[in-house]
Amino acid sequence: MDVLSRPAEEFENDQTLEAMWAMKAFEHAEIYFNILCSVDPRLLKLTPVDDTIYKIFREEFPTLDVRVINEDELKCVKGKAKWRPFCERFKKIVEDYSYGTLLRADASKDYTQENSMLVTRIQFYAIELARNKEGVNDDIR
Repeated sequence: MDVLSRPAEEFENDQTLEAMWAMKAFEHAEIYFNILCSVDPRLLKLTPVDDTIYKIFREEFPTLDVRVINEDELKCVKGKAKWRPFCERFKKIVEDYSYGTLLRADASKDYTQENSMLVTRIQFYAIELARNKEGVNDDIR
């Protein structure tokens, strides 16, 4: 069994496991950014349910400017309270919906230590799908 797929309760602040998660998140970010640089983002399909994720995202967060995401607003008590029900809607729909995934804070820039934040996979999908569909990621290519 892959150690990363085992229940979190089996581990207590294991730095090796945290490093493995970080490496996996970085690899995902690197692959995604390379794809963004080579393909028209409007044509990218991230999941089988992209349209549903995007529709619900924009219903729940109609005014969220996806160009630059403020990590403090995303992760504050009020932000978490708003995002939690959105994320949980996809629990049985999107595989690995709660996995830690790196998101670029500023969509016009590459992944760097200063421009990356850890979010859930479904938050990544929602924000990146909006960036792709709304033309925000067009300049990356």
